[in-house]
Amino acid sequence: MTMTDLQKTADELLARAAESPAHRAAHTVHGGSEHALRQTLIALVAGATLDEHENPGEATLHVLRGQVELHSGGSSTTLGEGQLAPIPPARHSLTADRDSVLLLTVVKG
Repeated sequence: MTMTDLQKTADELLARAAESPAHRAAHTVHGGSEHALRQTLIALVAGATLDEHENPGEATLHVLRGQVELHSGGSSTTLGEGQLAPIPPARHSLTADRDSVLLLTVVKG
């Protein structure tokens, strides 16, 4: 069985995001193209955005650190540490209010 230390990986990704021109970094911790389930850690520096994009399939977003705004269809939802929400089944975007680390879980349809 493979184990991932999410806190250690989160620290590493935040350091990479701080140095990245896009102010973000990501790492798939489980799954990938050959699996139906994919879990990806995403680190965003405060103020960084993920521009509007299509829904990846059934998905949830779990905020491990920080705070983000999830935008979809003209409305926004604030998610803070420890909160989990489904990704809207429509185009959406994301903005980091503070340095943040998220666990994105996607089941490809």
